[in-house]
Amino acid sequence: MLELDYFSYGWVTPVLAYIMSVIGSVLGLRCAFHARESKRPGGWLVAAAISLGGAGIWVMHFTAMLGFSIHGANIRYNLPLTLLSAVVAIVVVWVGLSLVVRWRREVLALPIGGAVTGLGVAGMHYMGMFAMQSDVAMHYSLSVVALSVVIAVVAATAALWFMLHVQGLAATFGAAMIMGLAVCGMHYTGMASMSADKPTAHDMAMGGSGVDPVQLLTPLIMTVTLVTMMLIVLVGVAELDERGTAEAEAALATPSPAKPRVLSTDPAALPSSGRSWPRAAPSDD
Repeated sequence: MLELDYFSYGWVTPVLAYIMSVIGSVLGLRCAFHARESKRPGGWLVAAAISLGGAGIWVMHFTAMLGFSIHGANIRYNLPLTLLSAVVAIVVVWVGLSLVVRWRREVLALPIGGAVTGLGVAGMHYMGMFAMQSDVAMHYSLSVVALSVVIAVVAATAALWFMLHVQGLAATFGAAMIMGLAVCGMHYTGMASMSADKPTAHDMAMGGSGVDPVQLLTPLIMTVTLVTMMLIVLVGVAELDERGTAEAEAALATPSPAKPRVLSTDPAALPSSGRSWPRAAPSDD
């Protein structure tokens, strides 16, 4: 058995992966909130799927994978399969969100959406692992794989519940931190299912194909990061607009206090009755 190293760069890659997962989760939660409030939630659901599926899950996965190495082996990536895994992550999150937001029966929509999203996220994860091309023989423990799939389904169901119920910013950040832990836990559980042996002739032939991890993942992660920054701006503008609208509606709903009526002491300002009154004669005193 060959030695696997999940933290080749120390804690840099897992910490960055967790931060990206939390950022993607925060954006996804806010986009889902606007989708619930909007009469046309389609655009917000797409934004939420890109935020959570693209940044919160896919970028997190491959950021963590940058720190993975096999001692004495080369690792390269299959480009089409890697790109397909990003599409899968976004699509399954969109499907789950669409179910829970559009289908008002939460009792049914939540477990179905959680199962679809969780299985899809697990599929994306292992698709990304299968995209690794190495000159060693890689094997997987079915029991650990099954555990990672269960974690993915539970985490996805919890994430969709948060998408339906979380509203305030403080609650959003708290939920995002929990979601980040769940996504990272699922990732490293899945990675723990893999083991590597000395290569066969077929494995050595496969090791030369694919793209170098840094050359492939760096531009992809940067692209998704730029999209994430655009979503941050979009959500920020929407938040400011919503706050301004709420303040304007509150100001209109609050009646303005009536101004007190001031009685004038100026005789000229008093209303005339049309009658003239005799003036008093000056006294001799």
